[in-house]
Amino acid sequence: MKAEFVLLVVAKAPVPGFAKTRLCPPATPAQAAEIAASALLDTLDAACAVPGAAPVVAMTGDLDAAARGAEIGVALRRATVIPQRGWDFGARLANAHADAAAVHAGLPILQIGMDTPQVTPDSLAATIDPVLRNGRDCVLGPAADGGWWALGLTDPRRAQALAGVPMSRDDTGERTLRALITCGLEPWQAAELSDVDTMTDARRVALECPDSRFAHAVAAVDRAAA
Repeated sequence: MKAEFVLLVVAKAPVPGFAKTRLCPPATPAQAAEIAASALLDTLDAACAVPGAAPVVAMTGDLDAAARGAEIGVALRRATVIPQRGWDFGARLANAHADAAAVHAGLPILQIGMDTPQVTPDSLAATIDPVLRNGRDCVLGPAADGGWWALGLTDPRRAQALAGVPMSRDDTGERTLRALITCGLEPWQAAELSDVDTMTDARRVALECPDSRFAHAVAAVDRAAA
């Protein structure tokens, strides 16, 4: 099937002590890394199963030191892997769009992270649909914590607007929306999702995907703490 769009996953190797540290406690660093690894694997499964999607993963970190690193390495064979580059997260996101566009010239891009393992092939297809079918130039998926979880663009060059937006704040979503509007876009709002920063978030998201690797990893933390 010919690719209709790029599905760009921005990911970090889940190295214990560096991955999902806000889950600790009650999670140990190793358990937090296991949760992060499970989230990434579930996200990759969903991304690689979307009809018409060309999966690209912008990766950073040392997979050799990561939880489930070998398994993640195998999963990444289904995608084109590019390195992240940039001085801060906003710049890395903008550069990831540019680098993915260089691999798949002329295609729209839907970018997600690895913090929403509840996504499915159907939900991802629905998120990019306004761009592919309804003539929208931009889609922004808000996150419940004030950030955002998805960005779809017909013209990946417009992702340069992200370079000036401070990330990981409770007003990041609002600031991103303003930046996109300022550069002439008319963002369509996608469904709001909860991403995973704390164990409260993790438990809430696990209820949405109870049979996933992610949900099993979250349950393992609660069993160990009981």
